[in-house]
Amino acid sequence: MNLALAFPWALLLLPLPLLVWRVVPPHRHRVTALRVPFFRRITEAAGIDATPGAVVLRRRRIQMVVAILIWLLLVFGLARPEQLGEPVTLEKAGRDVVLSLDISGSMDERDFKAPDGSPVQRLEAVKSVLSEFIAGREGDRMALIIFGTRAFVQAPFTEDLASLQGFLDQTVVGMAGPNTALGDAIGLGLRTFDASEVEDKLMILLSDGADTSSRMTPVNAAAIAADRGVTIYTIGVGDPEASGEDKVDLEALKDIADRTGGQFFYADDQSALTEIYAEIDAQAPRVVETLSYRPRESLSHLAFAAALALAIAGLTGLLLASRRSV
Repeated sequence: MNLALAFPWALLLLPLPLLVWRVVPPHRHRVTALRVPFFRRITEAAGIDATPGAVVLRRRRIQMVVAILIWLLLVFGLARPEQLGEPVTLEKAGRDVVLSLDISGSMDERDFKAPDGSPVQRLEAVKSVLSEFIAGREGDRMALIIFGTRAFVQAPFTEDLASLQGFLDQTVVGMAGPNTALGDAIGLGLRTFDASEVEDKLMILLSDGADTSSRMTPVNAAAIAADRGVTIYTIGVGDPEASGEDKVDLEALKDIADRTGGQFFYADDQSALTEIYAEIDAQAPRVVETLSYRPRESLSHLAFAAALALAIAGLTGLLLASRRSV
């Protein structure tokens, strides 16, 4: 059993009774007495020697031992003994990650290929790969932002990745509108980071279209992100040869990543998307702050209880001894 004293300075009180005994004069108790003029004759007649009137009460050895033990226990209790448990290590998120996911109407296209070659809806392919990425981020705090015509916080920062996965599963195409508000999604992510107290901030932005409905341009949003120390990794998953809103703006995504010190990726099938998230995981590995402590259990009450028990036992013994002597 590992013991420690929370207040070891209390041990300086141990020699206090000895100092009192050495320095403080004995207690004197005066009582009335009868003065006999012929006291000497009485002592001679009785055959005893006269002694001074002061009486020093004598203590038994067992009384001294009990008193010393009680004092030792009291001082030990004041020193606050504690039992140390086994070391406990806690991992605290050292980085906050915002996942910003495009769920505009074009994400309903079934032009992604699964590993077996079958066509898969873009959003379903993204959600499948993103689920594996979330599962491997244990220890990070993550938030989920979805955007279409407008951007919304689907899940605020949390370390409960199972809950985050549940919010991702509930996400469907078009629930935020049919258009693409790329700049607004970045701006909302920056406001989400306002509640973050960590220095390492990462945003992963996935889109399959061009910005068509933002109130803030992606370039301006990226510049603000760079000023606030937010790194953005961008992923394009649309068709760069398409027209209108269905054409993914790869140049804009690349520019956003470059301005914030991140990196741009392009994926045209589910396997490529898996490799991209693995690459992001390698370039931006999980960051944690490790906190270690040992649980402590106070034992002061045991010392005080033992001192009280000894005191009661000592007083009981004195009472019994005085009755026998009567």
